[in-house]
Amino acid sequence: MSDFPSNSNSPPEADRSPTTGSFSALVHLLRPRHWVKNLLLVAPLLLAHEFTDTSRLLPLLLGIISFSLIASLVYVVNDLVDIESDRHHPQKQFRPLAAGDLSRTSGVLIALVLAAGGIAAALAVSTNFLVITVVYLAATTLYSIWLKRLVIADVLMLASFYTLRILAGGIAASLEEPVSPWLLAFAMFMFTSLAFSKRHAELTRLASEQPESTDRSAAGRGYRVRDLGIIEVLGPTSGYLSVLVFTLYINREGIDQLYTYTWPLWTITLLLMYWISRLWLLARRGELKEDPVVFAVTDPVSLLVGLLVTGLAIVAAAPWVVSG
Repeated sequence: MSDFPSNSNSPPEADRSPTTGSFSALVHLLRPRHWVKNLLLVAPLLLAHEFTDTSRLLPLLLGIISFSLIASLVYVVNDLVDIESDRHHPQKQFRPLAAGDLSRTSGVLIALVLAAGGIAAALAVSTNFLVITVVYLAATTLYSIWLKRLVIADVLMLASFYTLRILAGGIAASLEEPVSPWLLAFAMFMFTSLAFSKRHAELTRLASEQPESTDRSAAGRGYRVRDLGIIEVLGPTSGYLSVLVFTLYINREGIDQLYTYTWPLWTITLLLMYWISRLWLLARRGELKEDPVVFAVTDPVSLLVGLLVTGLAIVAAAPWVVSG
């Protein structure tokens, strides 16, 4: 979990201030490790069982590049907006703009380059993909400037951004059928749970710094330490609702047209329940850092669960794997 900021007052190596004006400062500003989130664009193609159609791969790759550039653009804009509040944060104060390693002017120029690149890549995919990219950019910019300061609304917006990625993936892959509402509902509940865990981690850090203060709020956020209790209810509940959506999906009429076997899908529900429960157990212990998605792709147990889920999905959809 070295990609996460530490809950201690001494920042980990990944959050230390890089050499002024260096390439590492630029990389730190762009935060490329978060580009992994854009692999969600591949989900509709995989779940539609169209991954053998190689003609869909190049537009999908361009779509991932576009969203990655836009994601870095949002981070840069966010850092420009939050320079002052970041300077009072024990880890965020080491971000290049807050630490003064890169100037505001450099940040603005980098943002313009990222915007141009992201829009150009989106246009190369299709006009429809450009539209959803612009919607995503507008929504994330609004979030950075205003919505992230509104309790609950910020969490729902974060979940919506992940769901938009899935919609964008369906558009980029030019799927004949629209993205399943089951998938969108599952994603919305799951990512709402993850967004709440992110807020929980922030408040847990604040609580550890000043245990006697329950009214203290995170810089630039609307949450207070005393909100930890309700977040510990809303977060796991949202996660379990995503599992409920999944169980309703695999129990619906016509599921046998997509999957030969359903027992692997029921096994997946157990793995999802295990992973969500473990995530929130770690959050309650204060062991979950401030980006649960990065946690999911760096934590060995989460990676194992992901491999098992993938394997079970293949077995469910591909009978030749079983029959040999």
